[in-house]
Amino acid sequence: MTTLAYHAPQTVDEAVRVLAGGNGGAKPLAGGSDLLVQLRSGRTRPAMIVDLKRIPALMGIRTEGNAFVIGAATPCAVIGEHAALRAAWPGVVEAACLIGSTQVQGRATLAGNLCNASPAADSVPALLAARATCVVVGTQGRREVPVETIPTGPGQTSLRPGEFIVEFRLPGRPPRAADAYLRFIPRTEMDIAVVGAAVNLTLDAQRVCTEAVVALGAVAPTVIPVPEAGAALVGTHMDTAALERLDDACRRAARPISDKRGTIAFRTTLAGVLARRAATIARHRAEVRA
Repeated sequence: MTTLAYHAPQTVDEAVRVLAGGNGGAKPLAGGSDLLVQLRSGRTRPAMIVDLKRIPALMGIRTEGNAFVIGAATPCAVIGEHAALRAAWPGVVEAACLIGSTQVQGRATLAGNLCNASPAADSVPALLAARATCVVVGTQGRREVPVETIPTGPGQTSLRPGEFIVEFRLPGRPPRAADAYLRFIPRTEMDIAVVGAAVNLTLDAQRVCTEAVVALGAVAPTVIPVPEAGAALVGTHMDTAALERLDDACRRAARPISDKRGTIAFRTTLAGVLARRAATIARHRAEVRA
C-alpha cells in the first residue's frame, strides 16, 4: 500500500530542504483547494505533501513604500478583507475573492491558483494586468519573475523541481490608476470562468488614458496579455471608438476551444465584451482616485 508523507516546515529554508529531499515526488501545499481534489481523484500521486501554511514568512500582507507584498500562503479571505489593498488594487482583490466559495477562500491562495496552471484561473489575468511579480525559492536560491512566466500550459509551470513561490509583489499606484476583473460563468457562483478579462490603466489629469494593460483568461492554453488592446486605449478618453478597438483586439487575440461550457465563437465574442466592460469599470475607478 502506498503511503503519503506529510511535512509542515516552519521556515522557508526548512521547506526548501524538505522539498529537495523528496526527489521530485514532493508537492507543496499552499491552500489545497486544487491539490486535495486531485489527490482524491487520483490525478496526482505524490510521495510527500509539504504544507507551507505553517511558515510565518509566507503569510500576511505588508507594504514596502507604495508597493504591496502578499505572502504566497495568505488565504484569499484575508486578501479580501485588506482595506488598503482593496483600495489600490480592486481588480486583483475581486479576482481573488472569486476563487471558490466563502469557505474555500479561507484556505485558497494566489500561489495555488497560479501554480495549478489552469487557463481559466481567476486571479492570474488580474495579476498579469497588474504587472505583478512573484518571488520563487529553491535549492538554487531566490529569483523574482513576472507572474505570467509561471504557467506554461494547462497543469504545467516553469517552476524547477523543489521550487515554490514565497510572495507576490504588486507595484505602487500613481494617482488616477485602477484595475478591474470580470468573468463569465454559467451559474451565479462557484464555477470556472468561460472567459475572464482584466484591465489595469492610468489616466492623466485630463482623463486621457496614458497606460493600459489587458489580459484574458480561458481563451488560450495560458492566460494571455493583449498589448494591442491596451494600445487601443492609450492616448484616448476611452470613448466608444477606443473601446471598439479594444474589443476587436481581444477577439483577434483569443484562441479558445469549444467544449460543453462554450463554443469558440461564443468565447471569442465574450472576450471582447468582458474586456470592454472591465475597461469601463477601471476607468470609473481611476477617475475617483485623483
